Amino acid sequence: MSKLKIIPLGGLDQIGMNITAFEYEEDIIVVDCGLAFPSDDMLGIDLVIPDVSYLEDNYEKVRGFFITHGHEDHIGALPYILRRINVPIYGTKLTMALIDGKLEELGLENKARRKIVKYGQTVSAGHFKVEFIRTNHSIADAAAFAIHTPVGTVVHTGDFKVDYTPVFGDPINLARFAELGQKGVLALLCDSTNALREGFTMSERTVGRTIQSIFDENAGSRIIVATFASNVDRVQQIINAALKCGRKVAVDGRSMVRVLGTAAEVGYIDLPEGTMISLEEIGNYPKEKVVLITTGSQGESMASLPRMAASIHRKVTIDPTDVIILSSTPIPGNEKAVSKVINDLTAQGAKVIFQDVHVSGHACQEEIKLIYSLVKPRFAVPLHGEFRHRTAQAGLAADLGIPRENIFLLEAGDVLELDEESACVTDKVQNGRILVDGLGVGDVGNIVLRDRQLLAQHGILVLVTVFEHKSGKLIAGPDIVTRGFVYVRESEELMEEAREVAYTAIASCQSRGITDWTRIKTEMKDELSDFLWKRMRRSPMIIPIIMEI
Repeated sequence: MSKLKIIPLGGLDQIGMNITAFEYEEDIIVVDCGLAFPSDDMLGIDLVIPDVSYLEDNYEKVRGFFITHGHEDHIGALPYILRRINVPIYGTKLTMALIDGKLEELGLENKARRKIVKYGQTVSAGHFKVEFIRTNHSIADAAAFAIHTPVGTVVHTGDFKVDYTPVFGDPINLARFAELGQKGVLALLCDSTNALREGFTMSERTVGRTIQSIFDENAGSRIIVATFASNVDRVQQIINAALKCGRKVAVDGRSMVRVLGTAAEVGYIDLPEGTMISLEEIGNYPKEKVVLITTGSQGESMASLPRMAASIHRKVTIDPTDVIILSSTPIPGNEKAVSKVINDLTAQGAKVIFQDVHVSGHACQEEIKLIYSLVKPRFAVPLHGEFRHRTAQAGLAADLGIPRENIFLLEAGDVLELDEESACVTDKVQNGRILVDGLGVGDVGNIVLRDRQLLAQHGILVLVTVFEHKSGKLIAGPDIVTRGFVYVRESEELMEEAREVAYTAIASCQSRGITDWTRIKTEMKDELSDFLWKRMRRSPMIIPIIMEI
């Protein structure tokens, strides 16, 4: 009998860009297709999507994308990948509505085949049968998958938590996980994001109670709440608190408006008539009768709240009597940006509340243990998280009795082959990241990034010289144009010395009979680079330009 292949193409050693392929003989299914946001060293990059060359090379085998939930790190790459791998997409109602919105923005709504799947339904895809199981997360309609294959059942949790009192919908279907465990599960692919945190993740409803108490305590102030646009349940609780206090609600931020509009269309959020007002209408009401829900809780420079903090928002000005709630926890790497926003808001006199107004959407250690205890997998494959998170989950699995040799900490591109009795990594496929800059996808690589980093660190210096074509005689220059290196008006002496260095390099070449322009450029660049390093301890990008007349 053939073996099942599990091939993660992303979602390992980072938060985001989740995508995992499952292959059996001539069939491949793909779970999730997410993006990651750029790190600080990716200058000018907008998004990062996974390299799916392996799926492109095996296009005829791919039977579909199965999406666990509607967060960007699970659906964000679909519009880019579908242009090359146009196969059916399967997801729950809200998840599919959010995907539809993304596809419509790029004019792909008529090209992609989409199917809404209900909890408990099973989709056949070649040798695979994919069962959708209800879970809880920080967005409604999250699902886990029981992937039934000829060699056994694999359970993929997606991002999940155990919430017995969710704001919308029913609690996680633990009974189904237990049934699968009783029948026998070959492997469990489990969310690792909170594997370092002890105990249980608090219910989303606890945040609603906290928000209500903040509203009650600040009855005389305008309240601004920043949270994730995708956390529809959180927004619902903010609206409920506003209603109880007789406040009108305005929404700001493109993603917030889009997600709430989508959620309202499919009935996943209740917006009572007369509650919502536009941003322009805020001034028509007393400040104590207004709540503004906005984006920017992660300090993103172009999001609404950071623009308010920087006093560059066109429609909202921070008032010293404002109360501002950051209902989120900084994603690793965003701490400095969030701190800057808090400081800027505080400097304007506003009261900023950022503690105890957020709960995670991911399972902590006790919930991970619960899933393992119910599912009882033969093999464990920790997913979704940095290496330290996945290592922590591996430790939990070992504590629960899974042999260490049956726990696999995979790297992106690893091919894990399994049958009923054994599992091992047998191969590695092409993987990596594709950088998206504006409308360009993949046209910015490591070399371009390195150049951008060099420009950001030390600036650029352009040497312009003019030579006579026939004689090779220097007619004009060398002239120096610089950006981001020094302020020229205050560094005229340095610029003159730099010109002398370049001129000396040209004279040296001519005295040695060197007429090759490339060689002259190299000599000028090397001599000037050495001079600037010794003089300034800086290494700007130097571009020599030679013109002939």
